Amino acid sequence: MTFRLSSTAFAHNEAIPAVHSCDGRNISPPLSWTKPPVGTKSLVLIVDDPDAPDPAKPKMTWVHWLLYNLPPTAGSLPAAVADADLPVGTLQGLNDWQRTGYGGPCPPVGNHRYFHKLYALDKVLADLRHPTKVMLEQSMKGHILAQTDLVGRYQRHH
Repeated sequence: MTFRLSSTAFAHNEAIPAVHSCDGRNISPPLSWTKPPVGTKSLVLIVDDPDAPDPAKPKMTWVHWLLYNLPPTAGSLPAAVADADLPVGTLQGLNDWQRTGYGGPCPPVGNHRYFHKLYALDKVLADLRHPTKVMLEQSMKGHILAQTDLVGRYQRHH
């Protein structure tokens, strides 16, 4: 079976509902995934936007959410997941607002793509004490067994 990530809030390459953005309640979308490959010891979730600040002239990738050491048995995250409700053992990294937790789409202009990337790792990562995406990706090198992506789109209507 293929390792897959999905959401009941939006389909792959479809619009993310405003409730999950800065225009709404800014709550994380519900996410669920199929069983990771044999040998998976932990999962990493990275949500980022490679179209910042303007899809016509992207200059950076904006990081919205970093979770690591999710247990391979978790299977899902509910909508609006609170820190206290994350699966036991899950640690968080810093997003580009310099805080932990989910930060929803809030693009200044254009229709942006939001990549929800789930990685299956062959090890549990050390506590990196709120790492940046670069630090987290560095620690994952050589340990990725599988990856699955779910892309959502969001455009603000001013």
